[in-house]
Amino acid sequence: MKYRTLGRTGIKVSPYCLGAMMFGAIGNPDHDDSVRIIHKALDAGINFVDTADAYSRGESEEIVGKALKGRRDDVVLATKAHLPMGDDPNQRGNSRRWLVRALEDSLRRLGTDHVDLFQIHRPAPDTDVEETLSALTDLVRAGKVRAIGTSSFPASDIVEAQWVAERRGLTRFRSEQPTYSVLNRGIEREVLPVCERYGMGALVYSPLAGGLLTGRYRKDRQADSHRAAFGFKHLSDERRLDTVEQLIPLAEKAGMPLTHLAMAFAIAHPGVTSAIIGPRTMAHLDDLLAGAETTLTDEILDQIDAIVPPGTDIGTLDMAYDPPAVQETALRRRLPAERSAA
Repeated sequence: MKYRTLGRTGIKVSPYCLGAMMFGAIGNPDHDDSVRIIHKALDAGINFVDTADAYSRGESEEIVGKALKGRRDDVVLATKAHLPMGDDPNQRGNSRRWLVRALEDSLRRLGTDHVDLFQIHRPAPDTDVEETLSALTDLVRAGKVRAIGTSSFPASDIVEAQWVAERRGLTRFRSEQPTYSVLNRGIEREVLPVCERYGMGALVYSPLAGGLLTGRYRKDRQADSHRAAFGFKHLSDERRLDTVEQLIPLAEKAGMPLTHLAMAFAIAHPGVTSAIIGPRTMAHLDDLLAGAETTLTDEILDQIDAIVPPGTDIGTLDMAYDPPAVQETALRRRLPAERSAA
């Protein structure tokens, strides 16, 4: 496995990052099997593991903690906070009150005294970014966090956070975790260039487009899979399925599985540090590891560009972040009396 530097942190990480979302109740509830999967990934040279407190309500972190006993120093460990961890409205978000507690809970579940990367899982428009950065700075200075990052932040929020950190003398975000795949290339327009400008690493999630680039989801066919049971709309999006039908013969002509083409595409962008793989079974991991040496030629990348133009999204993932300006009707529409030009 080759290694890349996470932004300008000096931390070396593998181009494949092991995502732990599928370890626990929502994916693989067998702790021993999940631990074996993690160990095999580490033995293959993957040294980067990403989890979050919200994954199966902490169970994922507990499984990762079990797997890393005796191997913690060999792993760059990342987790996240922001999503709800209870009914209490203060058990979520990006406030100092919550982030300090969330990290302590994560450290306990992970069985470690620090994490290498602590990420804000989603933006919180109701919280001043200075409040968030101030709390994270204190956690870094306390030795509980080595670096801090974001996930699903729009480019404008990333820039604002960098400016606030500089003005206030606070620790700045060193990484961003956006969605990125052949089907979702929107971050190529602003997010990745902004990350490169500020020396931030990018560890991208859903490089297989939420399962669509496994080849198991085809047009006019009913998919029988674990993921399909969740009812994700992106798995039946006609535009996305039409695009997959164009990508499958491209992969076949290149002599590789669609999964290998998808992963090689994700890590080929100079702004991408690592792509997160999220295996639920050992077979999933074996398939992805088998494609670790895959290199896409310029010709293949050009053909992908012809199918999905650079900077273009073909539909969206169900779990993708939409800012309030898009979600809330009142922020998109003036009052009726104010809508006319005269």
